[in-house]
Amino acid sequence: MKYAVITFGCKVNQYESGAIDNAMLAAGHTVCSEDEIPDVVIVNSCSVTENGDKKARHAVRAAKRQGAVAVLTGCYPQAFPEEAAKCGADIIAGTARRSEIPALIDSFVSGQGAKADMTLPKRYEELPLPGSPARTRAFIKIEDGCDRYCSYCVIPYARGRVRSRSVDSVAEEARLCAAAGHREAVLVGINLSRYGSDIGCDLADAVRAASAPVGIVRVRLSSLEPELLDERLISRLAENEKLCPHFHLSLQSGCDATLKRMNRRYDTAEYMNIVHRLREKFPGCAVTTDIMVGFAGESDEEFAQSLDFAAKAGFARIHVFTYSIRPGTAAEKRSDHVPDAVKEQRYAQMSALAARVNGDFLRSQTGTEAVVLVQKRTSPDFAAGLTPNYTPVRIYGSDARKHDLVRVRITGAEEGFCTGECVD
Repeated sequence: MKYAVITFGCKVNQYESGAIDNAMLAAGHTVCSEDEIPDVVIVNSCSVTENGDKKARHAVRAAKRQGAVAVLTGCYPQAFPEEAAKCGADIIAGTARRSEIPALIDSFVSGQGAKADMTLPKRYEELPLPGSPARTRAFIKIEDGCDRYCSYCVIPYARGRVRSRSVDSVAEEARLCAAAGHREAVLVGINLSRYGSDIGCDLADAVRAASAPVGIVRVRLSSLEPELLDERLISRLAENEKLCPHFHLSLQSGCDATLKRMNRRYDTAEYMNIVHRLREKFPGCAVTTDIMVGFAGESDEEFAQSLDFAAKAGFARIHVFTYSIRPGTAAEKRSDHVPDAVKEQRYAQMSALAARVNGDFLRSQTGTEAVVLVQKRTSPDFAAGLTPNYTPVRIYGSDARKHDLVRVRITGAEEGFCTGECVD
């Protein structure tokens, strides 16, 4: 059968969709081309926000209108199984046992029905990928689950407790990715900072394993919980020359009172201390973040504090999003939710600040030199890629192609990217 996979959400979901692809191809199914109507549509959902749930339901209904078998998997049905069951999907699976999806489809098509096991495993579930030359950067999932239980977040219920992949398994997938031509490995997880806490190692061990193959010249970390980056771990990470000096530290709010209501495990002073330590150990590093606006109980004064902290922190990029009530979380029960109109105003203000700080960061890169990993060439005039600190650069006057590593002098900054030229 011809199938399509629709992926919503984070890099972990993208990795797991790749694993679903592998399982479907191994079972003899064929990827549907853009001009074909699929026999099966697999929707890999995200449930971080209410909007994510809506997108998943819309995709399922669109698949059914096409006459396809609709499979709903991922965080949405795992966290809200009763609600997800009403959306019309033929097969519902959760956040585990992705390799069993082809068998569920075969069972459904043959008329035997298909009921997935939604029990979350106690150990890390291996879903190794061989790597794809279509990507310049390889995502390598090393951890699943979260045990922090922030008051607004449903993900611990959708993903379960922390489960870490073995160092040997991380090293093997990195070897496969290098053999497929990847130059950069991006380590991903649900709570990446907690990697190894259940198996007696830490994130630095995973970085070392991923950087071992000669072909891997860069290792990058995806989103990190800041309070778990202590002095020892930062020092160990700094020993690895292949680790990219880019750290996405989820802030959520720049106000201590709001952070406390969120059940975050740090305050703004602790957060800034971590940022300072990273900048000491990784000179020139970029620190990016997420900031939520309109959390329950957020007053005008608290929002002003968050805005002020974000302005002073020196972030390279800020991802701004609006608080969304998630059923079953502690924050849902609060009686002081912020009106939607106020959320929209605060989103606009924080987004304007985000645009300014990103512009400041890009301009600060002018005159520096860096090695750019070329990701694409969509124009004859320039090649586009990323520096180690995640600065997007357009390289003019070069015949560089995808997968090339090019030393570049950054000559200017535009909206959302820098410009550069090759250094002989």
